[in-house]
Amino acid sequence: MLVKLSVRNYALIRDLDIDFKNGLTIITGETGAGKTILLGALSLILGARAETSALPDKKSKCIVEGTFKVDGYQLKPFFKENDLDYESFTIIRREISAAGKSRAFINDTPVTITVLKELGENLIDIHSQHQTLMLNNNLFQLNVIDSFAGTAEILNDYRLGFIKYRNLRREYTEQSGRAEKNRADLEYHKFQLNQLDTARLLDGEQEDLEKEQELLSHTEEIMTGLAAITELFSSESSSVLGNLNEIRSILNRLKDFLPGGKELAARTESSYIELNDLSSGFEGLAASIIADPARLAQVNERLDTIYTLARKHNVNGLAELLVKREEIRDLVQSIETGDEKLTEMESLLRSEEAVLAKMASAITEKRKKSLPETEKNITAMLRQLGMPNARFRIEFSSLKDFSESGMDQVDFLFSANRQIAPENLAKTASGGELSRVMLSLKSFLARNVKLPSIIFDEIDSGVSGEVADKVGQILSSMGKYMQVINITHLPQVASRGAVHFHVYKEDEGDSTITRIKLLSGDERIMEVARLLSGSEVTPAALKNARELLEAAGN
Repeated sequence: MLVKLSVRNYALIRDLDIDFKNGLTIITGETGAGKTILLGALSLILGARAETSALPDKKSKCIVEGTFKVDGYQLKPFFKENDLDYESFTIIRREISAAGKSRAFINDTPVTITVLKELGENLIDIHSQHQTLMLNNNLFQLNVIDSFAGTAEILNDYRLGFIKYRNLRREYTEQSGRAEKNRADLEYHKFQLNQLDTARLLDGEQEDLEKEQELLSHTEEIMTGLAAITELFSSESSSVLGNLNEIRSILNRLKDFLPGGKELAARTESSYIELNDLSSGFEGLAASIIADPARLAQVNERLDTIYTLARKHNVNGLAELLVKREEIRDLVQSIETGDEKLTEMESLLRSEEAVLAKMASAITEKRKKSLPETEKNITAMLRQLGMPNARFRIEFSSLKDFSESGMDQVDFLFSANRQIAPENLAKTASGGELSRVMLSLKSFLARNVKLPSIIFDEIDSGVSGEVADKVGQILSSMGKYMQVINITHLPQVASRGAVHFHVYKEDEGDSTITRIKLLSGDERIMEVARLLSGSEVTPAALKNARELLEAAGN
C-alpha cells in the first residue's frame, strides 16, 4: 500500500507531499492541471525511464520518494535475495540529476533500475486509459481464471517445482554439452596420459639426472685435472709431498735447539699427514672416474624426454609435470564416469518432470472446471456496465512444455454485438469497452487474489449516467480489498471515494506549478458540483452533489 508520495522538481511540480490511505482515493482536476504528471512521477520510483526534460529547475535534482507498507505481500524473500533491509514501511527513492544521471534506492541502499522495477511490480499497478497489452498477456489471463478456480495452493507448489525442474534441466543441458565435448576429446586425453605413464616419471629424478649429466659431460676434463694434481703431489722430480718430507727431516734435526722448533716440527708433521691423505684421495677419485659415452647418451635421452613433455604440457619441470599427469588422469576418469552421472541426472529430471506434469494436469482440470463460472460472472458484470449484448468467452489450449503457470494457453474472446461472434478481446473491443472489461477483470482479481495497490487513470472514460454510477460502485467495492486510487472526471465515481484530492495549477512568479489539496466536506461538495455543471456551479448542481455524496455514504 502506498502511504506517502513526495515529489521535488518534476515537470510542473516544485514541491509536493501527499499522504494516502487504504480504500478508494479519488483524484480530480481540470484537464492539464497535472493529474497525469503525478502518475509520471510515481512511475519513476517503479522503474520507468528518466528524462532530464522533466526537470524544470536544471540546477536542482529531481527527487521522487514513496513510502510503501509492504507487510502481507510475501516480499521478504525478495529483500533477502537482493541483500536489502526489510522494513514494514519501505522507502523507495529515485534521484535524477540535470546531467541525466539516475540513482535509485530501497531503504537507503542503492539498487539497479531492474531491481526497482521488480519490486514496484509487486507493490503497485498503474493502469492507464489505453493500457491493453495486459489483456493479451497469458499470465494475466490465467490469473483471472485462477482467481475463480482456487488454484493458489497447488499453483504455488507447482511454481516451486518448476523452478527446481528448470534449474535441473539447465544443469543437465550444460552437463550434457560438456560430456559431449569431453567424449570427443577422450582419446586425446588418454593418449596424453599413456605418454606420461610410459615415461615412468619419478619424483626428483630430473635433478639427479642433471647432476649425472654434468659429471659425464666433463669426464675427460676431470681426469686430466686429477692426473695433474696427483703428479704435483708425488712426482719424483719435484713433488709437494717430497719437498714437505725434506722440510720435516730438517726441522726434526733442528727442533731441540731452534726456538719454537718443536712446534714448527709438529705442525709440519700434521700438514704432511693431511696432504698425504689428500693425495691418496685424489688418486682414488681419479681411479673411479671412467669415461662412459653410452651412459651419457642414456642420461641425455632421458632428460630430453622430460624436457619435451614439460614443453608440451606448458609446465616448468618434472614436479609440475607429475601434477599435470594426475590432473589428466582425473579428467579421463571423470569423462569415463560422466555418462553414469548424466544417466542419473536424466533419471532425476524425468522424475521431476513426472511430478510437475501431475501438478500441471491438476491445475488444468481446476481451471477448465472454472471456465463456465468465469465467463458467466464477467459477462454479467459487463452487462451491468452498459453492454447488454456483451459476450465473454475463454478459449483454452495446451502448451507443449511447462511454463511458470502450468501448461495452459488461454485467449479472451469478446463481442459487444449479438450478430458478431466473440473474437480476440484486444483486437475487437473499442477503447471504452476495453476499459470496462479491464475494470471487470481486475475487480474479480481484487476479490480473490491479494493484489498490490492499483491506480486507474480515467478507466471510467466514455461512460455516464447509470453506468458511471455502477463503475463507482465497483471501484468502491475493490477498495474494501485493496488500495485503489482513481483519476476521474465523473461525479458519480468521484462521490464514491473515501478520500478526495483535487489537483490544480497555480501561477507563482514567472512559473506555473501543480498543487494538490485534500478536500474537506464542503470543498468536496463544490468539486463534485463542478464535475456536474462545469466551471459555473449552480444550486441544482450543489443539491445533486450532496445527494450523490450522501448516497455513497460520504
